[in-house]
Parts: sequence; C-alpha cells; structure tokens
Amino acid sequence: MAQTYDSVAKLNELIKDIDFAMLTTIRTDGSLHSCPMATQQVDTNGIIWFFSHINTEKVEAIRTDPRVNLAYSDADSQRYVSITGRCELVRDHVKAKQLWKPIYATWFPKGSEDPNLILLKVHVQEAAYWHEKENRMAKLLGFANTSISG
Repeated sequence: MAQTYDSVAKLNELIKDIDFAMLTTIRTDGSLHSCPMATQQVDTNGIIWFFSHINTEKVEAIRTDPRVNLAYSDADSQRYVSITGRCELVRDHVKAKQLWKPIYATWFPKGSEDPNLILLKVHVQEAAYWHEKENRMAKLLGFANTSISG
C-alpha cells in the first residue's frame, strides 16, 4: 500500500542530510543489536533501502525477526527521528545499481554486483520525531502498519 506523499515528504525532510542511521535488530536470544547504516531517502512507497554484507549479525537477526528500528539524530538542528518497520532481505542487482553511490565502493569493492552485497528493504510502519515547538515526540501519520511475509 502506497503511503501518502505528505508523510513521505515530511520524513525525508526530517532525515535529510543526516549521514547515518542507527539500525537496531533483534538477535535470536531476544537482545538488541545496533549498528550505523548510511542514510537513504524514503521512497514513495514508504520504503528505506540500505546496503549490507550478507554475512553480518544484522542480516542473521533479520532472517529470524524482521522487526527493526531506525534512529536518526542531528543535535545541531534538533532533529531526532525514530522509525519502526519490518525488513526484507533482497538480492536485486538492478535496484542496487539504481541506489549505488561511489562511497559504497569502500565496503563493496566489486560494485553493485558484489556477491557479498544484500539490500535491506525497510517497510516503514511508524515514525516519530522530536517536535521542538511542543517539546515532545510527535507521531508522523500516514504510514500503514503493513506486514511482510518470509
């Protein structure tokens, strides 16, 4: 289900120019694990894409529990964003090439077709951000509470 343009536009505005998000996954023992991920824009369907190596703790965690959280922070501009979603592991060289930026060669020297590359497709379910004027977290409406299979 496509998201409303306003919610996606607002979320993109909130995370714009924040270089990294902290991705939190749930390990098989139920404990949490967080790691930094290079920021991508939210697409018109409420999806955020990330690149990852296939043999990582986060990928293993997503295989067993697709629930994730993304945390964005920019203290200078008082932008704090928390996104809850469900993550799919995707092998799609066409999509990888579309999203590719030269900086990614640092982690994937063989480029967008690196055999160790897998895409993380995060379906945004909920988003909240620090509303500075109201001095509280505010929910960003317009994202469906969707589920994925697999």
